[in-house]
Amino acid sequence: MNTVTRPRILVVGAGFAGVECVRRLERKLAPDEADVTLVTPFSYQLYLPLLPQVASGVLTPQSIAVSLRRSKKYRTRIIPGGAIGVDLKSKVCVIRTITDEIVNEPYDYIVLTPGSITRTFDIPGLTEHAYGMKTLAEAAYVRDHVISQLDLADASDDPAERASRLQFVVVGGGYAGTETAACLQKLTHAAVKRYPRIDPALIKWHLIDIAPKLMPELGDKLGTSAQTILRKRGIDISLGVSIAKAGPEEVTFTDGRVVPTRTLIWTAGVVASPLIATLGAETVRGRLAVSAEMNLPGHDGVFALGDSAAVPDKAKDDDSAICPPTAQHAMRQGRHVADNVMATLRNKPLTPYVHKDLGLVVDLGGKDAVSKPLGIELRGLPAQAVARGYHWSALRTGVAKTRVMTNWVLNAVAGDDFVRTGFQSRKPATLKDFEYTNAYLSPEQVREQVEGTAPGKA
Repeated sequence: MNTVTRPRILVVGAGFAGVECVRRLERKLAPDEADVTLVTPFSYQLYLPLLPQVASGVLTPQSIAVSLRRSKKYRTRIIPGGAIGVDLKSKVCVIRTITDEIVNEPYDYIVLTPGSITRTFDIPGLTEHAYGMKTLAEAAYVRDHVISQLDLADASDDPAERASRLQFVVVGGGYAGTETAACLQKLTHAAVKRYPRIDPALIKWHLIDIAPKLMPELGDKLGTSAQTILRKRGIDISLGVSIAKAGPEEVTFTDGRVVPTRTLIWTAGVVASPLIATLGAETVRGRLAVSAEMNLPGHDGVFALGDSAAVPDKAKDDDSAICPPTAQHAMRQGRHVADNVMATLRNKPLTPYVHKDLGLVVDLGGKDAVSKPLGIELRGLPAQAVARGYHWSALRTGVAKTRVMTNWVLNAVAGDDFVRTGFQSRKPATLKDFEYTNAYLSPEQVREQVEGTAPGKA
């Protein structure tokens, strides 16, 4: 007896792009038109731009982690794991589940939104001693770690130990690094008032970047304004400087300075997920080369978007321009690629993705911010209102919006709290512990896994 099976749509990744794609597919597809499967190690969507506020305790972790299972109409099958390889010829995705089981998942259409990982360099000691700021667990750990340094410094009578515990280094002058340094500096500045044995002058924050400018996308004026705000707070900003080597109790800068510190936070950019390398397809600066319709040339039913795809930026006159890896592009690409997947299913023409950038917002904590909505330069409270208004409106559910707004109001009224949970105090949490770059397969290993194992079996 012949059995008619529905087309299988596999979405890899539950970031902004992946979740928006799945949501639109669920709304627009008839129940019997296709089966949708989502591969993600966590059953929530993380609102990454607000991670620095989680690290500083302004927001609680659950307020920016939006559950994928809140909707009663949710009918997408979720595979709890990460894609570690894709065989485009056989149309099979190799997945490592959260229990370390390897499974082959066949598909008819695949939407690749695996996101990015932290960009690192071959710097001695970096991955062993630096902390990242790309996951909820990392943000929570960094908060606990920073507060614990104050606790330990307060308890110590050794001047050398105090100096290393009260200096903090953030590498990366982009949005993530700048906001992380700004928010955590405000936290320690407020917290030190509760530590009478610590001289506030001993607390020093260093923000360094190899680039000549801080957040160059903002332009010279706003970038300079951000630097002025941070320097007035006492943050030492060094441009044209990076890390030469990192140790457990000190960091050496490329200009020769040796800074005693137990806290090195690395936010120096991102690169596409290693999953892209398993495809054996053409890339542009590590991102998968796709058309303006976000499909992979020469491969039917393969779409890619977000941080891991070099989507042409048709809103610009430059033919070589590609969309930046920002949330506003990822969300819109997710909805657009869902329309193109459905168009493919229904034998209709695909449409190119076009979106003119709405601008940039940088929350520096408290009343400080710089923003550039629609090209208009703002500073101070107006910029803060725009920054928080944009983030609040971009949150996906009413519950998330309520939690975030409540946290903001509570923090404004009651001030910071300095509680460290200790949940992860006994677990390693450096860069090498969160990226899992060794989990991915080579193209040859993917082929061996697919050929040697029946689909759906371990």
